[in-house]
Amino acid sequence: MKPSILLLISFLLGVCGVQGASDFRVCAFNLHHFGDSKAKKNDVMQTLVRIISRCDVCLLQEVRDNKGKALPQLIDRLDRYDTAHQYKAVASERLGRSDTYQEQYVFVYRTDTVTVTGQYQYPDNRPGDVDAFSREPFVVRFRAPKTAIREFVLIPQHTTPTNTTKELDALYDVLQHVKNMWKTENVMLLGDFNADCGYLAKKNRKNVRLITDQNLYWLISDNTDTTVRSSTSCTYDRIVCNGEKFFSAIVPSSAKPFNFQVEYKLTEEQALEVSDHYPVEVLLRTDKSRAFFSDGNSGSKETANRIKSHLYFFTLFAGGHLLFQILTW
Repeated sequence: MKPSILLLISFLLGVCGVQGASDFRVCAFNLHHFGDSKAKKNDVMQTLVRIISRCDVCLLQEVRDNKGKALPQLIDRLDRYDTAHQYKAVASERLGRSDTYQEQYVFVYRTDTVTVTGQYQYPDNRPGDVDAFSREPFVVRFRAPKTAIREFVLIPQHTTPTNTTKELDALYDVLQHVKNMWKTENVMLLGDFNADCGYLAKKNRKNVRLITDQNLYWLISDNTDTTVRSSTSCTYDRIVCNGEKFFSAIVPSSAKPFNFQVEYKLTEEQALEVSDHYPVEVLLRTDKSRAFFSDGNSGSKETANRIKSHLYFFTLFAGGHLLFQILTW
């Protein structure tokens, strides 16, 4: 076949199969006591930046930034490392029953692919079950127009290991409350649930509505190791999707831990300096035509329309030329 025909075929296949943007990645990462001392370790921060910059939205847990300096440093390093995107963070208040040990939930997100449209600190005052959580969920609603789901809510939870069963069950009440409050079914729950090994006995699973409700999809399967230490193999970190509509917007088999130790060729000791958990992640499908032609932050609507117009006429021209080449070949 003539080279010109091969070139035209390749071009037309590219036009027809334009991706526009990669799949949208949601992550959850227990940073294991992230604060001032960890922020001073350059190698650790560089690894954290490499991990988090893979995600459009990343839930961070065990953020213990008492001086309020570590998180801004992380965002600054993200912006300098990944110049194709800009990052922001939305954080909960400091949570915990003890004054000496408190954590924050932090969502780090790319400002060009997602915006925050609502946030809600769950008050944990449900009648008959007051103070069910040691670290009550900080719920955030996002708008991601390039995804197939468009809008969704994330409910984070880092359970207390000694109270995992009760907290996971109470998380079901949070889910129902948020669905009713914001009138949405597009909800995902994620975080370090401690939902395995000695913290969640198999005999107790039948008492956890978050597990027994058939409308909830646990995307990180049991027997998936989300821990860094070679001496442990536990599925602590989880992602749970509410409803068939949201589930259908997820890329099949994309939910998994990200083994940064193997990916970045670290020793176990080096990896443990970063965290004793692997982050877990899942991909959301993108609306590819919207992703490619979106005005977003990458250009104006006028520019997008001009691109579409040029593509249309060029495709007509190229298609006609291709047909002529084939007929006269």
